[in-house]
Amino acid sequence: MSDYVLSCCSTADLSKEHLDSRNIPYICFHYFLDGQEHLDDLGQSMPFDKFYQAMVDGADTHTAQVNISEYLNYFTPFLEQGKDILHLTLSSGISGSYNSAVNAAAIARERYPLRKIYIVDSLAASSGYGLLMDGLADKRDAGMGIDELRDWAVENRLRLHHWFFSTDLTFFVKGGRISKTAGVFGGALNICPLMNVDYMGRLIPREKIRTKKKVIRAIVDKMEKYADGGLDYSGKCYISNSACLDDAQEVARLVEERFPRLNGKVLINSIGTTIGSHTGPGTVALFFWGDKRVD
Repeated sequence: MSDYVLSCCSTADLSKEHLDSRNIPYICFHYFLDGQEHLDDLGQSMPFDKFYQAMVDGADTHTAQVNISEYLNYFTPFLEQGKDILHLTLSSGISGSYNSAVNAAAIARERYPLRKIYIVDSLAASSGYGLLMDGLADKRDAGMGIDELRDWAVENRLRLHHWFFSTDLTFFVKGGRISKTAGVFGGALNICPLMNVDYMGRLIPREKIRTKKKVIRAIVDKMEKYADGGLDYSGKCYISNSACLDDAQEVARLVEERFPRLNGKVLINSIGTTIGSHTGPGTVALFFWGDKRVD
């Protein structure tokens, strides 16, 4: 049993059962649905289908990151148990939660000077963040100490690739990520933007692809191009989706068909309520290990 806690935020978009089985505790972000505050608790208090249907029905959504006080209260019980902490946050290119966790850790170190408290910016999001956490849990379980694991996380976090596409631009327009004119034009032409997370952990539009069928193949082509070993990729592959399971399953089918050495079946998760508040329904994301992200 390790003498430290490997921890993350709910925005890793793995199931509660998955995180519990890997002994990875997590702290929950917040979201607001028509002004009412909820915890982003991995679908425990509000099923994802209900959440996304509320968005389709016109509910207003916005999110709130974990604040300094919440992080401090979250860290304290572990420290009181004599545990050190390695906590990875949602990408700083998407959220300010990294800074809040760093500030909370500074306060905690003053109160518990004998404890190690490491905060690492994952530069990752959704189940890509989750795939990184799984990799760290593997190394922790194999006996890696907290200092070495912290260094491994920093050295390897940019090897985690994220590719996204959306078949519904409504909420990208609503959130100001694309203009209303571009949204109307894209919808009329059946354009599905293909995006990824760059080396700074930001979500960046990369290509405009017409038709869902073509973008599904294009996202798997990106995996072939960037994955460790290309078609001989033997690592894990995760997918997350926002209320478009059929599309996610088609991507998974193509991945399993094209990459015969894959480590197990593709794991399909739901995009959680924090990230989903900004994407809305209709988004599929593909995650795998590959070469270092440099742009």
